[in-house]
Amino acid sequence: MSLLAVESLCALHLQPASFTVGAGECVCLTGPSGAGKTILLRAIADLIPHRGDVRLDDQWCSHMKPTAWRRQVGYLPAESFWWADRVGDHFDDPDREAFAALGFAPDVLDWDIGRLSTGERQRLALLRLLANAPRALLLDEPTASLDPDSVARVEDLLRDYRQRHRAPVLWVSHDRDQRARLADRVLILEDGTVRETTA
Repeated sequence: MSLLAVESLCALHLQPASFTVGAGECVCLTGPSGAGKTILLRAIADLIPHRGDVRLDDQWCSHMKPTAWRRQVGYLPAESFWWADRVGDHFDDPDREAFAALGFAPDVLDWDIGRLSTGERQRLALLRLLANAPRALLLDEPTASLDPDSVARVEDLLRDYRQRHRAPVLWVSHDRDQRARLADRVLILEDGTVRETTA
């Protein structure tokens, strides 16, 4: 059970942002393209230079090694990176149930990365992230390239993960219907400023 607190965090052209995501809470982040949503998530994940700080319970990002912080605060980018040829090479201990929950057959671990569609890469990158059991999740449009059935599968899997682990989730989404299904609260990033909204 963890609480993610962002305190006066700013990077590049963003104004200082302060907000919390409670244990087991899903907060959706929206805003115009180019507003800086990805920048904000990357700053929270300590992937780019920033001012301010982020806290996970009583652990401060600024007091931890970046690699240790990123093991606890899992960031899923909109476009995933793959460093080996086979899917299975990216998983130490594959969770067969999780793979099945996202519609993958058991032989997916033998697939070549080059044969994967954008949507398959997106779902597999999510499984790879969850395999590390992060205490908090930063998700940059995790269903943007998926068909409706796959969207529902991903939403169900992530709903189950955050409820079982009481993980705070910050989820970038442009889909109003998705935000209505998932969000406990909605934040909008506009003109470099983060504020709460009902949209």
